[in-house]
Order: sequence, then structure tokens, then C-alpha cells
Amino acid sequence: MPQETAPEIYLIARPAVDREAMRAYLSAVGGESWLERRDSPGPGGDGELLVEFAGRTCYRSWEPGLNPNVTRVREDPRAYLNNILKSAHGSVLEHANYTFALHNVSRVATHEIVRHRAGAAYSQESLRYVRLVDIGFRVPPVLEPVRQQVLELVERLEEFQVSAAMALHLDEEGIPFHVKKEVTSALRRLAPIGLSTDIIMTMNLRTLRHVVQMRTAAGAEEELRLIFGRVGEIMKAEASGVFQDFERDQRGCWEPGFPKV
Repeated sequence: MPQETAPEIYLIARPAVDREAMRAYLSAVGGESWLERRDSPGPGGDGELLVEFAGRTCYRSWEPGLNPNVTRVREDPRAYLNNILKSAHGSVLEHANYTFALHNVSRVATHEIVRHRAGAAYSQESLRYVRLVDIGFRVPPVLEPVRQQVLELVERLEEFQVSAAMALHLDEEGIPFHVKKEVTSALRRLAPIGLSTDIIMTMNLRTLRHVVQMRTAAGAEEELRLIFGRVGEIMKAEASGVFQDFERDQRGCWEPGFPKV
């Protein structure tokens, strides 16, 4: 029987700063005092520390006087990041990457997600190699009135995957792997595009801001709204300074105060 699933989102990797190397650089340029003030990474962790570091490098704004044009600097990290957002200095956000494991999302969703190429990397479960033995499937809310028919259809497709593999003798001793791969690849063509799969997704902060806004918009595909609504919640907590201008409205849309960063 098909297994009913629901998308699960896990943040599995975030930036890690080598503070000794950063300190050595700052010693060379005269900005040690900034790192002393920022030795505690703050609520945004090393990701926001890295963003601030990159931004201050552009103006040599570690402290007043290092750049004669800079007579005062923002010492509060949140205020500094707010100015980055306000001034649309979005390139510095691209230094900080976050990796998510998306579990039990449909291939409908992943086909749309991978369209976001700039500032992103993906590794997806391959049905050329992974044989379908059981099919996970989520019934979208709009199909609830025909739920039983949907599940019966998916069950027949699942039964075909198993019976076809048996008829083609895939598990007999001595079957070469390249034959298994070829048949497995062919069988996936007869699987529902809504079947559950997994994908590892890495995006930088600038890309995450854009995708969360775009994919939680009222007109976005409903599963994408569900997935990136959860990503928005995670990033609002994880990088609260970079996402400080985001608010979630009553429709579930994540809207930034500064959309052009």
C-alpha cells in the first residue's frame, strides 16, 4: 500500500567561521577591535558574522578612522544588518550558505525548486538507481474529495513497479548492475510525479530571501508554500538579523520590508 507522507524540512548545515584566521586578517588591516566586540557570534551565529565581516571589508569600517571617509560605525550587529538590507547591499549575503534536507517532498515540488539556480546547489534521490518498492504520496488538500480514487491509482502504480521488476528478473543472481540500472530507469517513467522523494538543498542568504518570498506568495504552488513557509520559519529564527524585515501575513505569505536586496 502507498504510504501517505508529509514534507519534513531539516536545516543540516550552516556557516562556520575560522576565528583565528579572521583575527589574523583583521590584525593585518587594523580591525582587531571589531572582532573583540563580536567574539560572541550573536543570535545569527557565524552566518551573520560572516556577512558583517564581508560588508565591513568593502568600506574598511571596522572602526572609525581606518578609512578617512568613515567617521563613525554602527556597533550593533542588528542595526548594521538592517542598513545592509536598507541599502540593498545584497552581494554580501551570498557568502553565507545554509543546507537543508527536504524529506518526503514530491517530485512536482523538486522540479520547481531546482529552477532556482543562482546561489543554490542540489543533490536529489535518483530514481535511475533507486528502485521503487513502495511509493510515498501526499494527497493535496484540493483532492481530498477524491482521496480514495487517488490512493487506489497510486496503489496500482506501486503494484506494477514491484510486479514488473519480478517479471524482468531483476533480483535473480548474476544480473549485472548496469541491467538493473537500465530497467530501474525505465520503470520510473511509469511512476507518479507526485511520489515522495528527498533532496538536499543549499542556498545562500540572498537566494533564500528571494525564494522564501517568491514561493510563499499567495499564487505559488501549494506544496511549495508549505515547504518554504517552514524554511521561512527556520531562517527567521536562524538568521534573525538578515530576516528581520520579513513578516508573515494572515495568508501565510512571507513579505520582506526590503524586497530588492
